[in-house]
Amino acid sequence: MSGKGTLHLIPVGLGDDAPLSAWLPEDTRALAARLDTYIAENAKTARAFLKLVGAEKPLRDITIHAIDASTSAAAITAWLKPFQAGGEIGLVSEAGCPAVADPGANAARVAHELGMRVRPWVGPSSLLLGLMASGLNGQQFVFHGYPPKDGPSRARSLQQWERNSAQLSQTQLFIETPYRNAAMVDALLQALRPDTRLCLARALTTSDEWVCTKTITEWRQTPLPDLGKHPTLFLFLAHGK
Repeated sequence: MSGKGTLHLIPVGLGDDAPLSAWLPEDTRALAARLDTYIAENAKTARAFLKLVGAEKPLRDITIHAIDASTSAAAITAWLKPFQAGGEIGLVSEAGCPAVADPGANAARVAHELGMRVRPWVGPSSLLLGLMASGLNGQQFVFHGYPPKDGPSRARSLQQWERNSAQLSQTQLFIETPYRNAAMVDALLQALRPDTRLCLARALTTSDEWVCTKTITEWRQTPLPDLGKHPTLFLFLAHGK
């Protein structure tokens, strides 16, 4: 690996109130603290993360390039080029693991094209934590990102995902904008079959963490949880026919 620069993929927290030691290994924290150049989904939250990990340099002296889905490959290349032959640059998401359901994946792709080392570091992933806790199939699963916003399209997608789940014994994972959590639960209870198992995983790693799996029939008979505006992962597994 000598003579190659490194893009470090560094997970950040999923919430604001969990102790750093509960979700970030010391080696990852130390690496994050010493880097002085970052690519970040959100510069403001990146600075908050760097303050939390104890950045070795003043925040004003740390370069942060903001990336989103529209950022061009040319711009990313310009950020990475100075590190191509040597040196280190970090990549962080707004929450959880960078490059997973995150525009940072484009930075990782460009780094590979430049022949750089791309190194993932250990930290929280809501997708894996939710899958671990759900009791659903962890051998076969798919993440869909966000479902469609409008009601009819969302219902069609949920029903198609349910058919796929039943056919393949495949856990379906997706997220929703937090203020639409309650509407998402209502849509799931209307669209899915009674024996499909649904897991709601709220605010993972924080003091508001709550994970519960029930069949759709059981959810319909149970007072629904207050998901509020907490980041929530939705998972379901349909019974094969």
